[in-house]
Amino acid sequence: INICLCFWHMFLFFYYFVPDEIMQLDSSPLCAADITPDLKKQFAFLSGGRGDNGSPIIVFPEFPAFGEITDREFQNVLTYLTSVPSLSSTGVGFILVIDRRQDRWAAVKGTLLRIAGSFPGNLQLVLVLRPTTLLQRTLSDILFKFNKDEFKMKVPVIMLSSITELHSYIDRTQLTQELGGTQEYCHEKWISHRTAIEGFALMVKKTAQTLQSFGTELAETELPNEIQATTILLSSHTNKKDKMKEDLLLALGQGSRLLESINEPVTRDPDHNMNQDEMENLATVQRLLSQLDETERAFDEFWVRHQSKLEQCLQLRHFEHNYREVRALLDQVSEKLATFSEVGISPAHADHIFCELTSYEERVCVLDRALALSREGDELIQNSHYAEDSIQPKCIELRTTSNNVSGNFSTRKDHLLKAMELHHCLEMASKWVDDGIYLLASQPVDKCQSHEGAELALQELERYLDNAGQNQLTELSIIWKEYETVLNQQLRDQVEKVFQKQVSMQEMFDKRRVSLKKLAAKQTRPVQPVAPRPEAFIKSPLSSPGQSAHRHTMYSLLCRTNRHASLTEEEENLAVLRRHVMNELLETERAYVEELLCVLQGYASEMDNPAMCHLIPAPLQNKKDVLFGNMLEIYHFHKRTFLRELEQYTDCPELVGRCFLERMTDLQIYEKYCHNKPRSESLWRQCSDCAFFQECQKKLEHKLGLDSYLLKPVQRITKYQLLLKEMLKYSKGCEGADDLQEALTSILGILKAVNDSMHLIAITGYEGNLSELGKLLMQGSFSVWTEHKKGHAKVKDLARFKPMQRHLFLHEKALLFCKRREENGEGYEKAPSYSFKQSLSMNAVGITENAKGDNKKFEIWCNSREEVYIVQAPSAEVKTTWVNEIRKVLTTQLEACRESFLCFFLSLFPTGRSHCRSCACLTAAEVKCCSKLTLVFFFLSGWNKASLSMDASEEHDGYSSAEDPLNSDPEDDNSKKLSAGKYTVMADYERGGPQELSVKSGDMVQLVREGDDRQWFVRNLSTSKEGWITAASLITLIAKSKSCQSLTSSETTSATSFPDVYELLSFPV
Repeated sequence: INICLCFWHMFLFFYYFVPDEIMQLDSSPLCAADITPDLKKQFAFLSGGRGDNGSPIIVFPEFPAFGEITDREFQNVLTYLTSVPSLSSTGVGFILVIDRRQDRWAAVKGTLLRIAGSFPGNLQLVLVLRPTTLLQRTLSDILFKFNKDEFKMKVPVIMLSSITELHSYIDRTQLTQELGGTQEYCHEKWISHRTAIEGFALMVKKTAQTLQSFGTELAETELPNEIQATTILLSSHTNKKDKMKEDLLLALGQGSRLLESINEPVTRDPDHNMNQDEMENLATVQRLLSQLDETERAFDEFWVRHQSKLEQCLQLRHFEHNYREVRALLDQVSEKLATFSEVGISPAHADHIFCELTSYEERVCVLDRALALSREGDELIQNSHYAEDSIQPKCIELRTTSNNVSGNFSTRKDHLLKAMELHHCLEMASKWVDDGIYLLASQPVDKCQSHEGAELALQELERYLDNAGQNQLTELSIIWKEYETVLNQQLRDQVEKVFQKQVSMQEMFDKRRVSLKKLAAKQTRPVQPVAPRPEAFIKSPLSSPGQSAHRHTMYSLLCRTNRHASLTEEEENLAVLRRHVMNELLETERAYVEELLCVLQGYASEMDNPAMCHLIPAPLQNKKDVLFGNMLEIYHFHKRTFLRELEQYTDCPELVGRCFLERMTDLQIYEKYCHNKPRSESLWRQCSDCAFFQECQKKLEHKLGLDSYLLKPVQRITKYQLLLKEMLKYSKGCEGADDLQEALTSILGILKAVNDSMHLIAITGYEGNLSELGKLLMQGSFSVWTEHKKGHAKVKDLARFKPMQRHLFLHEKALLFCKRREENGEGYEKAPSYSFKQSLSMNAVGITENAKGDNKKFEIWCNSREEVYIVQAPSAEVKTTWVNEIRKVLTTQLEACRESFLCFFLSLFPTGRSHCRSCACLTAAEVKCCSKLTLVFFFLSGWNKASLSMDASEEHDGYSSAEDPLNSDPEDDNSKKLSAGKYTVMADYERGGPQELSVKSGDMVQLVREGDDRQWFVRNLSTSKEGWITAASLITLIAKSKSCQSLTSSETTSATSFPDVYELLSFPV
């Protein structure tokens, strides 16, 4: 502020040095531009001449219409002319030269009276060139003497008879050529110069006033406390500075051009002498230009300092903002470090904590950022920043805190390394004790009874004790002192436990050594040796199932306590790992919920904010559902339900699989989100650079863009299966292991369904509705050959030996053949697409499981093997999986058909039982009869022997669902004869002309009559529309349909009118 005030005084300095005649323009009543029409009449003008004493000369030339000049015009012109010369010149008084040589005495009198009555300045002398005619000259002499007092002039009025007399009063060089002088004068040029000079003076004054206003604004402006406000202020001041700089340059340019115009006569003729008015004009313009130059230099100097001040302010605000961020991050790191207070319960657990701490340290970049920010603050101080007193303490605090956090990392790592060292010592000591106890248990007692045996056993014990080395724990006091920093109560108990085991083992060793020494020293008589049972050296307790019961009992008694302790320790380790996995699941779940809420509030809700509407581009308008999918539904499920239920399993993490199983149906909402993900990513890529997303990200202070958060649900559903695998790994044998395995399988099933559906939505060219094909069971890429039977010959398509590469989609109702096409692009746009090629209905196909010559091939066929597709899988396992799934689909269809028509034909029996009973209630005779009826159904519905009989598998090794017996070759279709009747349309048909009829698959149509050119008049009974369809098209549309005429004619017939059906009951089944 002090700097602004200093420069504000500089502006005032330059402001007051602007010439008085310029700054006082507001008090001047007239400007040349205001009275240009009056000046152009030239009834009076300033010639630029001066009298002997420097008096300005105003000339009233011959002007016959002088009497017509109004008082206002006369007053304006004289007032302006008397204001033009400098104050020093006007103070002497004006000389008036009135030329009335060609006029009369009346004109002279009128001019003098006007001048006497309204001349605005001081007068020194009035020179009148009287009329030259004899009469008027005589009248002038006489009347002037009589009327002299009437003029009331305080200065002499001299009547001149000629130019020569005029020259005796005024030098010829100060008179214009009309008055016999040598002075050049152009009235229009004079008016132009006066207008330009006054305009330039006004511009200079306006510039000075603008600078004054700008200085006042800067003097009253306080430095903002926010980055955005400082940036806006700097930008605003810069824009104003640029505008004032433009005004200065414009004024300088205009002044330079005006100066050139004034100097133009001298430039053209170096001998030209300027008159006094021209010299005053020249001096005025030069003075104004000089002051403008000085003002510009002062302004530039001021702006450099002011801009530096604002830039330093902006640097300070950025530094303070980054300082707050880094300080908060350092606090978070310190809080996180405080959570690494555990020392573990085993070497593996301690190593796991150490790895987590190291990984966290690698991920944390705030320490480097803090040091970089402190260096940035030091640079600001070195550059003489005005806020040095504020920056320096923050830099010191950043370095101190960063060093403390770094030291805490090192301390915690050293702490954990020390704990790991102690855990390893305990582990080695525990193993040494276990091996020692096992050594005692494995020594054969019968061999130790002899002198030599006792010596050998004693030497074995001595060697074991001598090789103890670092495996043996030192005194407890030494351990307490060496590991004081890492010992907690749990670890202290563990040390005491292992040490006590070691003491007990040493006591057992001491007792055994005493006994063996006695046996070795004892002299015994020879005894009859008895062949002992063969003994084998036992290396491990787990490898001793074949040993004697005596030694097993001994070992059990010696090691029971230690074995129980080891088992408990292992269980505790697994429990800790399970709790760790559960904590990770809960922490990541909470973080996931918070991230979803942040996205929904910070982005999705802002799309409905009227204040942000102007930032949303047109492609993003009303596309919130496309961009975010069902993220809101996912958030509500996790926030209100799933997270709360997961928290209930905190104390029993091995049972968390039940929570997943109970909510497996709800978790399928992720399929909908993943289906929408390609559309969402495409929309994001189209609008990612828009101001709306940038503003939202700035408000949220996110380092990553929205696309990273839109990927969170996909990452989360994938994360679940990893966490379940980890939990299952540490829960073997626990109560909830089966639930965990089932939950893992179900999650993997969801992931597979999502993956399959992502492939499914990439299918192009399929005209039907994919959802009508039933659930997608499997999908994969295969090599495919095709064969078609024409007559009695089998022909491969185009005799191709190279297979077609096809991607197959197996649905419950159809099998799709597609061609995979790779797409260029990024993200989901790089995913492949699939061009639809062919579809096979699952109720009309069969399979041959083993194609000759290759265990990876199988056949899919239809129309009684008229069309055969030889499919080669990538591996035999893939082939087996697909064959089993296809067989399952066909079996399901077959069983459904059987059950449906069994119930139907049971209703025909005239029994007293209910017609809606289940097959389980049938008698043996009814079952046999129903089996025959099933065959009747298959026969009537078109199941031929090849597709029905299981004997067909012996010939083709195949399995099939129902087929239509009306399937025939295209060659036979052309020879069919159509007849009037009712038919079911088997395919869609769009009309080709205005009189033709369109039909849909499944419509019931009636062929009314045959017309010319092989066309039939058809009535669509489903839509009540009529029109013409060609016979060729009808053959294709109803080739697989039977006329309904016989059915409709027997609709009123009773059940007894089906004798042919019951005759078929005699067919063998």
